[in-house]
Parts: sequence; C-alpha cells; structure tokens
Amino acid sequence: MINVFLITFAMTLIYLSIANRMLSYIRIIAFQGLLLFGVSFMELGEMNTVNLIFILLETIVFKAIAIPLLLNYIIKRNKITREVEPFLPNFISLIIVTFIIIITFLFSNIIVDPNLNKIYFVVALSALFTGLYIIITRKKIITHVMGFLIIENGVFILSLAVGNEMPMLVNTGILLDLFVSVLVLGIFVNKIGDVLKDADVEKLQNLKD
Repeated sequence: MINVFLITFAMTLIYLSIANRMLSYIRIIAFQGLLLFGVSFMELGEMNTVNLIFILLETIVFKAIAIPLLLNYIIKRNKITREVEPFLPNFISLIIVTFIIIITFLFSNIIVDPNLNKIYFVVALSALFTGLYIIITRKKIITHVMGFLIIENGVFILSLAVGNEMPMLVNTGILLDLFVSVLVLGIFVNKIGDVLKDADVEKLQNLKD
C-alpha cells in the first residue's frame, strides 16, 4: 500500500508539469500532504508514539490543510487565477518531468546499497528536481513558493525512509523550516502583490535601489 501512495505521489508530479491554474497547484499540494500522511502512518508504526503523532500532525495539519489554505488566501488576495505563459510549453514540461522520473529510477538501479529503499529514493529525488524545474520555468512568484513546497516534500519522503531511527529534533527542524519559509514567502508575495498586481518574476527586473 505504501508503494501505491508513493507511485501516486510521483504521478502528481507529472500532473503538476501541465497544470495551469493556481488552484490546481494548491489541490495537488494538499493531496500530496494526504499521501505523506498515509505513508507516515503505515511506515512509522514502530516509532515512538509521541514522535509518530507529531509527524502525523505535521503532514495532515500543516501540509494538507494549513499551507494550502495560506496559499489559497494569497492567490485570492492578489487575484491570481491562472499561470501566465510558463517559459516552456506544457508538453515540453511533461516530457522533462517524465524524463526526470525515469532518470532517477535508472540512477537508483546503479546504486548498490542494501539499506537504500529504491522507491523512496526515486520519488524523493523526482520531487526535488521537479520542484527545482517548476521554480526555474514558471514566472509567477507564488509558483516558486509551491516549487519550494514540492522540494520540501521530497526531503520529507527521504526522511521517512529512516523515520524509525530519526530523532524528533530533526522532525521539528523540518516542520519549522517549512512553516517559517512559507510564512515569510507568503508575506513577501502579499507585499509584491500590493505593488505588482501580476506578481510576475520578470517585473522584478525593473526594481531598483
């Protein structure tokens, strides 16, 4: 069942590559939070109860509910309804993201390590590179925030591979990094929206000291 969750997560990355509407991005991020909740619940059954509850709350409350609501607020406040022409066509993005997943899969087969869980490794690296790709190829600042969230989800999946041995301090660090970064970037996007209504990255080139 865990493999089904992880494969579904990888499929959401492919869908992200062709999504145009901001609400689609938010829904996918919320759905990924639910998937991570399911993986955490099934994978970390042997973990200390307190740590397990903390991780489950981190996924369901922050990743699946709080962060999507914050992003939705930013989008409504700035009246952003659709991605304005990404740098590359959706078809090209679909091919590139699919290629990323295939390459990470082939790379995992090259690595010979009995402690390496290949499906976690493939999905995590795919999320990392897909998040970077979204940041590079999308114009809107808010989309860059979402790309960062995809990267963070990839890091979280890697942590789940060794979750039973992971101290709570590391989980706290991941949570604080996610919450503070999105909060700061959310405030940043709100301020940019007050001046630049389109919230387009290219318009930042016109800013001067």
